[in-house]
Amino acid sequence: MKDDTPFWKRKTLEQMTAREWESLCDGCGRCCLNKLEEEDTGRIFFTDVACKLLNHDTCRCKDYRNRLKKVPDCVGLTPAEVRELDWLPPTCAYDRLAKGKDLYWWHPLVSGDPETVHIAGISVRGRVGACESQVPDDQLDNWVVSWPGKVPRGAGKPAVADGVKKRTGKVGASDAKKRAGKVAVTKMQEPKPTAKAWLAVATPKATVPRTAAKRNSK
Repeated sequence: MKDDTPFWKRKTLEQMTAREWESLCDGCGRCCLNKLEEEDTGRIFFTDVACKLLNHDTCRCKDYRNRLKKVPDCVGLTPAEVRELDWLPPTCAYDRLAKGKDLYWWHPLVSGDPETVHIAGISVRGRVGACESQVPDDQLDNWVVSWPGKVPRGAGKPAVADGVKKRTGKVGASDAKKRAGKVAVTKMQEPKPTAKAWLAVATPKATVPRTAAKRNSK
């Protein structure tokens, strides 16, 4: 008898095929936002400054195939790294599955619709403040925001087989546009790192910390 259980419930991250692994990415673009790590405490601060290769509308990489060559800090996420990194967004499918949790209702693999990640307010669509090519590393602290590290209200529920269509199907085009539209951010109202020394964490797809001198790895 064929097992209809979704692959992400049957397999560990290590057992997945390359295609299954890639499909876990919900296309939110949060990993592609630059971050700051407070050197003394290790606390992570998100910014709304995006990788130069991120398409701000589709929330996808403009050159995914060649991203590792064009962006030295960009890495191809692996199961081992997922289990070690402590700064992946709380909505990240890789992180959730690694911790034994299920996918949210809005994940494209559950909803069957790539737009639900935008409708639920998870993606960075309309919320990117600037491109990293426009903001020097020593000015990233002026772009600190908190929303990438949070789960929007109403979006933080695991998938329910019979309820997915009900929740997503009632959202009309106008509602989707409203929820995924631009959000005004007043930079100085967001919590800012207090330490004078910190590490910049540039994160297209996923990365490791780098020093002020841009120590690149992976």
